[in-house]
Amino acid sequence: MHYRRKTPTTRSRALLVLVSSLTALVAALAGAAEPQPSVVVITVDTLRADRLSSYGYDRPTSPNIDELLSRGTRFTRAWTVEPLTNPALASMITGMLPHEHGASRNGLRMREGIDSLPKVLAQNGWRTAAVVSNWTLKDNVSRLGEHFDDYLEIFTKRRYFGLINSEADGSDVTDEAITWLDGHLEANPDQPFLMWVHYIEPHAPYQYQEDFAADLGITGSNPSKSDRYDTEIAAVDHEISRLLKWLKKNMEGDRMITFFAADHGESLGEHEYWGHGRNLMEPGLRIPMGITWPGTVEQGVIHSQARIVDLGPTVLGLLSIDAPVSFIGTNWAPTLRRASKKQPEKAFCYQAHRGAVHGTHESDRARSKGLLAVGRIDGNLKEIFDVNDNTRQLFDLEKDPGELESLVDPKSAPSAGLVQCIGEISEALGSLDRLKTRKMDDETVEQLRALGYLE
Repeated sequence: MHYRRKTPTTRSRALLVLVSSLTALVAALAGAAEPQPSVVVITVDTLRADRLSSYGYDRPTSPNIDELLSRGTRFTRAWTVEPLTNPALASMITGMLPHEHGASRNGLRMREGIDSLPKVLAQNGWRTAAVVSNWTLKDNVSRLGEHFDDYLEIFTKRRYFGLINSEADGSDVTDEAITWLDGHLEANPDQPFLMWVHYIEPHAPYQYQEDFAADLGITGSNPSKSDRYDTEIAAVDHEISRLLKWLKKNMEGDRMITFFAADHGESLGEHEYWGHGRNLMEPGLRIPMGITWPGTVEQGVIHSQARIVDLGPTVLGLLSIDAPVSFIGTNWAPTLRRASKKQPEKAFCYQAHRGAVHGTHESDRARSKGLLAVGRIDGNLKEIFDVNDNTRQLFDLEKDPGELESLVDPKSAPSAGLVQCIGEISEALGSLDRLKTRKMDDETVEQLRALGYLE
């Protein structure tokens, strides 16, 4: 395990003392004010929404995730912003899009000094921590560690059949999360915290989790890739249940906001593609997402378009804390408090990039050269433009959820809205190309190749 604890500078120490003093003063003036809730963010790598029972799947892959989502508001139409781990989760944490924060591909780090949800909460008295086990999220690869007081990188086991260097499995991640929580609550029982926990299952190569196969009706010694994928979901669901049980035992329910999401989905052979990241089709772009806060967030579903970048503005909205102007997501807090789960639809842009950057030969234009496709979803209409061959697709997701038949000629001109998306993303990526691309070490290159991000 790599444990990274920030060492504050003299200036930052003074700022922390000032913030703590102001927080104590506000609490004293407020008298018997209610304590602020802690925030737990749980994300699962490569998890398709349609493989969860709560989203209509017929196998009981996710009883504990389903139960968590049933206690709050579940989003039925949620998307990631890009189907790659580091870009998507950097967007979730910072509230910015990949072409804004700079980590548009795995292996590219974010810009320094940008705002984020953990930074805002830390400034308001929360202790912040992250537990990650996907190599693309290592601080020296992503720069995500800048945003947390404690950034725990868990690489304790050889997950991929012992063929590559250490990763971790769900049990490692849950154990480390509970260890941190135990220590925090013992040392600072009255201080709220933000903890982000990221599980790498069910990322390829889809290990067969035999202990969970029988309950899913999977038999035989040679299960299909799709069946192995389902057993991985069941295994990570079990580990999430361990974390949730610990939280239930040790935390008061109305003092905890829980956010659940996937970083992206996974194509399991649809459109003759296995994996994620190379296109903007629904299997890789659509994600499960939900939020709970007993007594505040009502039970129900939201059918309006939502995105992974909605985390920051929504949590801050629930806490009545102003969000940075850089947060571009939707603040769902007013809707979550009401019986009505409808909100006016907005059109949003999405992007796909090449898997990873490595080697000095890719330093030039690593961001702009990596752009593969730009998409836009407006209501039920989803438009995609392939940057390499200049082709366009348009699907009606309500009538054609499998995206089997495009409604337009592939050489037809993209809509004005999509042209605007393409222009904004391309211009920003070109500007970011001036940032120095850091050459990855050999170990990281091999890890990314094993994860399928390098050819």
